[in-house]
Amino acid sequence: MASGRLPAIPVEASPLTEKREVSMGNEHHTSLSVGFVGCGMMASALMDGIVREKVVKDQASIVCSDIFQPSLDIAKNKGYHVTTSNEEVCNKAKDVVLIAVKPNVVEDVCLEIRKVKSNALIISIAAGVQIKALEKHLPGRRVVRVMPNTGCLIAESASGYAMGELCTSEDKEIVEAIFGAVGTAQEIKEILLNAVTGLSGSGPAYVYQFIEALADGGVRSGLPRDVAMQLAAQTVKGAAEMVLQTGEHPGSLKDKVCSPGGTTIAGVQALENGGFRAATIAAVTAATRRSMQLGDIPEQDIRHLYNL
Repeated sequence: MASGRLPAIPVEASPLTEKREVSMGNEHHTSLSVGFVGCGMMASALMDGIVREKVVKDQASIVCSDIFQPSLDIAKNKGYHVTTSNEEVCNKAKDVVLIAVKPNVVEDVCLEIRKVKSNALIISIAAGVQIKALEKHLPGRRVVRVMPNTGCLIAESASGYAMGELCTSEDKEIVEAIFGAVGTAQEIKEILLNAVTGLSGSGPAYVYQFIEALADGGVRSGLPRDVAMQLAAQTVKGAAEMVLQTGEHPGSLKDKVCSPGGTTIAGVQALENGGFRAATIAAVTAATRRSMQLGDIPEQDIRHLYNL
């Protein structure tokens, strides 16, 4: 899934940085050495993705730390270098350090990162931690904030990212290579990461509810539960792929399924009568609003500046 070309990034030689050719094409691997502070499910998926898509040469190009031993054991069994020391991660990862910890410990992690003299790009996937906070704790460092979603676990993530003031075009290519390895990545203004949280960050839960309700409708209409669930999930997957692959507006695709006086338009009317569209829009805006609250944006600004 990775695309584009990544310029070579000269760094000193080490077991993690021997390789030097950098390319995002299918024919070449890159020369990146990458460190992960935190190796939970999301970080593990990213590590597996960048190895699979040749964003790094192999598992030896990755070092990760965690305080949870089972997570380290899983990473070690996959061939990654593991440690309990965040400073060791920063010493060994010459190009990228990815912060994948709970928001409440990000400040402490940044203080450890500061102890190591390095020019590595800092990427944070910690929810709600703003770029200004990262730049405050890591003065002079290039930082990026990313909001991925749970699709990352199956290489189908929809991520939004915002670049810090000191970031370069090469940094952007690195971010898109890493997160493109597990789905898609869109650059946006940081304030809009709250909307990304409301849409793609929280969106899987809305879709799971829809799949469950769709299957319940099938069961209500006489289908066995397992058959209804499989049909519902596959229907949502197929519809999503139609939107992505054809590039057509969902409304246009919907119209093509709705025959005059037919079954589908009767079902669509029932959804409209139930407030389906309005409820979905309200869910996204409510989650966006909550993300802003958690990010300490004043209530007055949420209401008047962002109209939420």
